[in-house]
Amino acid sequence: MKKIYLPCLIRFNRNIALILVIIGWFSAVAFAQSPWQKLSKQPSNLGLENGISTFDAGALILKLVNSSQTVAGLQPKSTRNFDFIPSDSLKVRSSDGLYHLGDINLRLRFSGESNWKSYSTAAKRQPVKSVAVPRAIAAASLDPTLPADIPLQIIRIWEMKSGQLVLRFQIKNKSERAVEIGALGIPMIFDNILEGRTLEQTHAKNVFYDPYIGNDSGYLQVTRLSGQAPSLLVIPVKNISFEAYNPLNDDNTPRGIAFEGFYEWMVHSKAFAENEWKNANPWNIPTSAVINPGETKNYALQLVVSGSAKDTEQRLIQLHKPVAISVPGYVLPKNVTGKLFLKYPKEVRTISVFPDKAIETKALPSTKNGWKAYQLKGMTWGRARLSVTYQDGLTQTISYKIIESEEDVVDSYGHFLTTKQWFSDPDSIFKRSPSIITYDNEKKEQVRQDNRAWIAGLSDEGGAGSWLGAIMKQLVRPDQAEVDKMKTFVDTVMFGRIQLKDGPKKYGVRKSLFYYAPDSLPKGTYSNSLNFKTWSAWPKKEADNLGRSYNYPHVAAAHWVMYRLARNYQGLVDASTWKQHLIDAAETGLAMVAIAPYYAQFGQMEGTVFYLILNDLKNEGMLEEAAKLEKVMKTRADHWRSLEYPFGSEMPWDSTGQEEVYMWSNYFGYEDKAKVTLDAILAYMPVMPHWAYNGNARRYWDFLYGGKLQRVERMIHHYGSALNAIPVLTDYRKNPADFYLLRAGYAGLMGAISNITQEGFAPAAFHAYPSTLANDGISGDYGSGFFGYAINTATYLINHEEFGWLSFGGNITQKGNDINVVLTTSAKSALFVAPAGLWITTDAGTIESANYNALSKTVSLKLGIATPHTPKAILRIKQMVDAGSSDRYMIHNQKLSARGTYEVPLDSTGSLTITIGKL
Repeated sequence: MKKIYLPCLIRFNRNIALILVIIGWFSAVAFAQSPWQKLSKQPSNLGLENGISTFDAGALILKLVNSSQTVAGLQPKSTRNFDFIPSDSLKVRSSDGLYHLGDINLRLRFSGESNWKSYSTAAKRQPVKSVAVPRAIAAASLDPTLPADIPLQIIRIWEMKSGQLVLRFQIKNKSERAVEIGALGIPMIFDNILEGRTLEQTHAKNVFYDPYIGNDSGYLQVTRLSGQAPSLLVIPVKNISFEAYNPLNDDNTPRGIAFEGFYEWMVHSKAFAENEWKNANPWNIPTSAVINPGETKNYALQLVVSGSAKDTEQRLIQLHKPVAISVPGYVLPKNVTGKLFLKYPKEVRTISVFPDKAIETKALPSTKNGWKAYQLKGMTWGRARLSVTYQDGLTQTISYKIIESEEDVVDSYGHFLTTKQWFSDPDSIFKRSPSIITYDNEKKEQVRQDNRAWIAGLSDEGGAGSWLGAIMKQLVRPDQAEVDKMKTFVDTVMFGRIQLKDGPKKYGVRKSLFYYAPDSLPKGTYSNSLNFKTWSAWPKKEADNLGRSYNYPHVAAAHWVMYRLARNYQGLVDASTWKQHLIDAAETGLAMVAIAPYYAQFGQMEGTVFYLILNDLKNEGMLEEAAKLEKVMKTRADHWRSLEYPFGSEMPWDSTGQEEVYMWSNYFGYEDKAKVTLDAILAYMPVMPHWAYNGNARRYWDFLYGGKLQRVERMIHHYGSALNAIPVLTDYRKNPADFYLLRAGYAGLMGAISNITQEGFAPAAFHAYPSTLANDGISGDYGSGFFGYAINTATYLINHEEFGWLSFGGNITQKGNDINVVLTTSAKSALFVAPAGLWITTDAGTIESANYNALSKTVSLKLGIATPHTPKAILRIKQMVDAGSSDRYMIHNQKLSARGTYEVPLDSTGSLTITIGKL
């Protein structure tokens, strides 16, 4: 099928059937384009008619609008036909109130006064006045484009320093009174406008950018969607702290699925903290600056061309900027001993912690190449901030999230789902009981009605998320009472109501059990407090539609988990049912392609489940069923292989289909497509010293579909973080020398559980806006992220060339050649020993600790004790053939079963140790 780009249509019609998309095409496109048409009709005030000047700026070609001296183009010399700036939309974005790189926003008051006044160079454009500044590329007084009553004189200077382009604002107090700058924001305008572009065009032309909100050490990383070099770094030069990151919601560029919006780099934010942000807990301490009469201050940013995202830290080191690396990341469980490594030419003067004693720090010996090393221990649950002050006065803030142990987090999550979210009341109309239903944690009540049908309808990500999370929890830490509830749900509501259990469309999956039909249902069925006059309040026919492929993986995952519980444990689920559960899982995958073929052509979120189902079919010797499923999946993978960027979805751009595209491309040996996919993931999944952005796969529209506070906004650890961690960590196990992959993947993995409250409530995501900085109110589509965590949680043991022996998901002790790691993950079911390229997993039973002897290269595992449900451990070992080790391993004194597992009887009185050695 020819690809048709529907940029904004899907924004309002996410889940409609393909036929409705076609019928509504012409009218919907006209409506969707109207915001841009309206914008294009606004008067052009930027002065484009006076021309654009081009300058040589080192590795960049800088283009400035003559009248405004704002940026019209910022092109790397190394790459043709690419611009970091949205130059294609320069004309349509040339009216008053639209920001460009080079603008500045201020809030000011005279010292002693209480009210702030706002000033912006973008509000009402007038030609700026060029001024002479020695060695400047261009300089201008901004007075003409600012209100006459501003007490400051501002000169903007474009200049070169040490071969790099610098944007500098020279601010002088021209009044006779001291002026306090309560807010100083520099708009960061780069080309993240995806509107009207195909996937190929977006990956070639567009960028995403991510902030390290780290005070004096902060930076902005601007990365191409393809993940290829070059990228751009925006770095402080003088007097510029990265204190906050503020959305420019007053910019009228149409925001939505194809455009996240622009932000400004906030140097000072006290005026916002006192007003719009007064109910939020900011990332950094809000500051202001006082300029005395006649005094001048300079604020400067450097724009530096770098390589890909992987090269950012090395580029910062070259530029003598502080770099921080934390292990296992910036989400730190209380029972994990973390490490922090700092690289900066100046010595560390002090390290402080906020809240007080939230993290214990202990200095360790520096590494061989001069990295300062520290041991960290999280003490108080919640957000925590390390402030590192260096001898030159520079301050670096590093944001952590301290959580309970992974076991406690997951147990509390499972308990919350199966108690607070357990819906067992009579429900004669919609027949959703018993189930795990959406929950509003602000109201402390279940969401049984919503004008988005799926939220209360147990399907789609936003409705299935809670029961999906509940059943995936049983894969990680099965609990008999919880399993019993989930089995009842699967056997009644899920298989029979959400999924058809018989008939010609057997295994088809409905879009929602809740629907809006006031004319055919009893009066009083629907709440009067909700507005049902919206497209998302589906009628029954639309709710019953089977054509949305994205609903099928949730159901397949439930069947698959029931198979695993029945097959690998005793007494949790009737053992005789395992085969049928596995067949049902496989048939769901086949039905997805047969019944919902249009969207099935794209990668599915949680699509990895079909790969897992295929593996288990093969392990069980069900070769006929496996061949059917593999054939269907290969057809899909062959289609993706034919595309340059096979990441389409029901959205114009998405960040979740990549997961399944990578897994099948990797499985079928399409390494070129797997690499393209991985590069794209790394472009929107940054690594930086901040728990909220580290490993946070970009997502900015799903608060509209799965959240309570509905707005377009960068989401903090939406389900994409954990789903994208699946291919990243899969690729790491093939390439264990790539430390960056481990850090990125593990950050996404831990991001999945970082927002779970101490009570166990899991929100759709955390709000990034500085006015909020808090969890969303409802559970929404969180469960898809927990799927990613559940199938991917593991411990990694590595020997880093600079930092020595490290563990992600465990605590290490070393004695001579013996390195012992105590697993701290919730499941304790997987271990990757990087020096041996050895991947050890359990289908049942736990690995409490492991000892690796670096000389003999043997691994000893201490297994958990026997329980009534796990009398034996079921282990698998896999030698990663691409991991650089030629050794082959087996478990001593054990035989492989027909399923390819080692089944080891456990001791009910104590732990058991087994040895894995070379053949």
